[in-house]
Amino acid sequence: MLHYRSSKQEMMENHHCMVLILSVLFLSSPAISSSEKARRRTYIVCVDGEAKPSVFPTHAHWYEAAVSAAEADTINGDTGWTSGGPLIHTYSSIFYGFSARMTPSAVAALSTTAGIVAVLPEQVRRLDTTRSPQFLGLKSSDSSGLLAETDFGSDLVIGVIDTGIWPEHRSFSDSGLGPIPAKWGGSCVAGTGFLTTACNRKLIGARYFSGGYEATSGRMNETTELRSARDTDGHGTHTASIAAGRYVYPASTLGYAHGVAAGMAPKARLAIYKVCWAAGCFDSDILAAFDAAVADGVNVVSLSVGGVVVPYYLDAIAVGSFAAAEAGIFVSASAGNGGPGGLTVTNVAPWLTTVGAGSMDRSFPADVRLGNGRVLPGVSVYGGPPLKNGLMYPLIYAGSPNGASSGGGEGYSASLCLEGSLSPSAVKGKIVVCDRGVNSRAAKGEVVRKAGGAGMILANGVFDGEGLVADCHVLPGTAVGATAGDEIRKYIASTSSPTGTILFRGTLLGVRPAPIVASFSSRGPSPQSPQILKPDVIAPGLNILAAWPEGIGPAGIPSDHRRTEFNILSGTSMACPHVSGLAALLKAAHPDWSPAAIRSALMTTAYIKDNEGKPMLDEATGNASGVFDSGNGHVDPRRAMDPGLIYDIAPMDYINFLCNLNYTSENIKAITRRGADCRGAKRAGHAGNLNYPSFSALFDGGAGSGKKRVSTHFLRTVTNVGGGAAVYRAEVLAPEGSRVEVEPMELKFRRTGQKLSFLLRVVLEAAEGEGGNLPAGSSSVRGGEIVWKDGQHSVRSPIVVTIQASL
Repeated sequence: MLHYRSSKQEMMENHHCMVLILSVLFLSSPAISSSEKARRRTYIVCVDGEAKPSVFPTHAHWYEAAVSAAEADTINGDTGWTSGGPLIHTYSSIFYGFSARMTPSAVAALSTTAGIVAVLPEQVRRLDTTRSPQFLGLKSSDSSGLLAETDFGSDLVIGVIDTGIWPEHRSFSDSGLGPIPAKWGGSCVAGTGFLTTACNRKLIGARYFSGGYEATSGRMNETTELRSARDTDGHGTHTASIAAGRYVYPASTLGYAHGVAAGMAPKARLAIYKVCWAAGCFDSDILAAFDAAVADGVNVVSLSVGGVVVPYYLDAIAVGSFAAAEAGIFVSASAGNGGPGGLTVTNVAPWLTTVGAGSMDRSFPADVRLGNGRVLPGVSVYGGPPLKNGLMYPLIYAGSPNGASSGGGEGYSASLCLEGSLSPSAVKGKIVVCDRGVNSRAAKGEVVRKAGGAGMILANGVFDGEGLVADCHVLPGTAVGATAGDEIRKYIASTSSPTGTILFRGTLLGVRPAPIVASFSSRGPSPQSPQILKPDVIAPGLNILAAWPEGIGPAGIPSDHRRTEFNILSGTSMACPHVSGLAALLKAAHPDWSPAAIRSALMTTAYIKDNEGKPMLDEATGNASGVFDSGNGHVDPRRAMDPGLIYDIAPMDYINFLCNLNYTSENIKAITRRGADCRGAKRAGHAGNLNYPSFSALFDGGAGSGKKRVSTHFLRTVTNVGGGAAVYRAEVLAPEGSRVEVEPMELKFRRTGQKLSFLLRVVLEAAEGEGGNLPAGSSSVRGGEIVWKDGQHSVRSPIVVTIQASL
């Protein structure tokens, strides 16, 4: 804690930028037009910290006066503030600032005030086990493993920014834990259904932030939501237990995945920051959580919340996570669930770790048997009364023209099994085939159940590919891939009396191949800075069992009254806390490592081959995955404990990176709270020269045409953390159509902690490249790698070459 305060004090002395979140408050003045009222929203404003007039005793007084003055200037002096004044949140750890709700014209007026640097609009974000510890090699019985060496992360604090927590769950027991770490400065905030006694030596902090949500959406409906850190959704409880849940036995979901449940760092302490509500997760509340987490003294922040594709200086998560990283806090964020399409990855700022999702060697098969004898693969976690053994049921496609629609005839709504779209007379007693999309997968099953259907087959569309997610359906149901879905629909159309059944096969372990990249996992390249390869890594995110609150059905829909202590969910939301927990273990083992060093260890030791020794597959296509799918590969915590070399990054390196993105000094100040002289940074190279553990070379599509040779170079510095003297030699696999030169090819370290640099040059030649042959607007992507080896360690970094043809 003393180190944290010292760093914070130095930051406040040297950086004079304050970020103000302006979330627009409802003003009742009749002077404001209805169109002006409708345009109120949240803004983030960065100002010079030294600009506060001395007449104001505190920053909060200054903020309130500044906003009130801006409003008065635009509405004839009548601000019309509701009780409590204009401020929603005030911030003091990651930046100085506040939240308030104003009209756009008032924001424009405020922007002209002396000391204002930048204005950012608020965004609304969305929420993007018994097997994963073993799959990752974390065995509690291994006395010499990572868990034992780090005392299971007992002195580390993981801050989870999510939907809250169910504190009474067995996964959050403090049995056998020592005292709360002395550095901890947080608190347990009481609220509706949540007493301070809900916290313990495991759950050491709990806060909630709803001001931004309520300012935009209106007062909370407290009959459906709780004004406290208690979780009424399930997502936060699930992610928190993945990161740091205690060992719990027995654990299962509706009889599936039976075993011992545990998080990645079972003894790590948890601090919960509830920011996600019925209408989403609002930037002003997220930043309030970051502000509190930094002040409280967390070591890791886990953020399973979807990002937005905006420049970093307009991205509140990028702003908040930069301040956290500068304070020495590792930030892990979900990559998003927008896959398998490219350019879908979010949370791509290079100072946070972006996590995609992969599978484990466990599955829940629920196959479809058709009347023609064909058996097609599917998955499900259905635990209710089964279909009658041996009985073949009538099959009907909800979108076919045979009357499945409630209005008769073929219908788009019926094909998706939307609410009220199915005719009970058409589907009663039948297994109904529903197309995936629009409404939730579990909700489709409820629509079929209410219409009298005997079961449901949920069929992927072309875009979904072959990716399958096992759901806790409310009736006998299974999910099948696009190919199987097409075959089932064709079979139904080919016969007058189609029949079928679903074969539930329980839990299957030892699945091969595994891992594979989950179809839904968002893919690169980064839409903001393609010079930095994102996602960074993948981790288990498909069909993950973890803690679940009481009072919420496993299907996540109001009509589901079943209760289970654990639930199985899928998403990069589940992958992110795996990395958060692993980061806590690595920080416990290496207290002096920076967030960038921990990320480097996870990235350079990640693997790209499955348990059959073959290249990891992409679930969506069945083909080998690429660097934009899995980044550096799948995390391997045992190897990350001793990576050999690390690529470290200091805050000033990120500023140089932003300079080389051609950000203005004002843009950079909005992110970093300090100005920047970019002249030296731009002379030093390009954005790809950030000391990142991967290499992304970008070429114009016409660059390799004719006889012209083109190249780009990367400067990197590695630190020896392997222990003592060592000699590392480079092994290079050049991307197809290019040549990779490394200088020097050998790095001779005399001691631990020594830093050595190398240059990597990627050369694209006319005879090798596709150059001008690419169609306009298209691109060609090729992958390679550089591996530094000393006979004991293998430090791997991918090299990706992208040739983009101009439009």
